[in-house]
Amino acid sequence: MKNQTIQNIEKKYMSKKIPHFRTGDTVEIKIWVMESTKKRIQSFEGIIIAIKNRQLQSSFTVRKISNGEGIERIFPTYSNIIENIIIKKKGAVRKSKIYYLRNKIGKSARIKERI
Repeated sequence: MKNQTIQNIEKKYMSKKIPHFRTGDTVEIKIWVMESTKKRIQSFEGIIIAIKNRQLQSSFTVRKISNGEGIERIFPTYSNIIENIIIKKKGAVRKSKIYYLRNKIGKSARIKERI
């Protein structure tokens, strides 16, 4: 079991409001990017292919296709670089990890929308 002080510290950092999302959902993540001395917001939009729930160490993997090349990025859920998360579409998938999308291209890589 974890120490009580560690749990209290984790709870303080986990107070960030994050919308409920599942694998298969299409999300837009606004993240802070540092360029030399400037700080700006950049958008990353894609499908969530995996979620790891480990309290403060929780993370999720987002995949997008850019110029025909698949790009995956892992975001720590409670990170300070995430400004906000916008859910664009809710996907209907049966698996918790949809790594099979890596091998699909074009129309076969689409996911049905959950109503």
